Amino acid sequence: MEFRERVHELVDQYLETREDLFLIELKISADSNITVIIDGDQSVSLQDCLDVSRAVEFQLDREEHDFSLQIMSPGLSEPLKLPRQFAKNIGRELEVLLNDDTKVQGELKIVGEDSITLELKYRRPKLVGKGKEDVVEDRIIPLAEIKKALVVIKF
Repeated sequence: MEFRERVHELVDQYLETREDLFLIELKISADSNITVIIDGDQSVSLQDCLDVSRAVEFQLDREEHDFSLQIMSPGLSEPLKLPRQFAKNIGRELEVLLNDDTKVQGELKIVGEDSITLELKYRRPKLVGKGKEDVVEDRIIPLAEIKKALVVIKF
């Protein structure tokens, strides 16, 4: 079995025992630096990362294949990639860059199998008369149209 496949299999085996955790990305460089990025339906603790590390590291033989291993959770500045990541951020503000390079910012309301719904709040000129009016509308965005989605951090 190829080294990459073996690592992926070990990560998957561990994650089967923890249904609240899921794999975001697995990278293995040419010099065997393994980076595993995991996320959770609630959060990812340091202990979760240690457990995944042990599940992988103790099953690989360094005599057979020398490697370094890094297990981590996605940072706040990392884009959302999977529907499960979107689901855990319902109620939070997202900034979404679409494939046509337009940006949309709003509160994440609904996550479907192949789309998300954002509640947009903005001001626009009144349709009749002078001045501006507040508008609140829901916008459904297919996941296939999303180039990048980030959680807006507020202090």
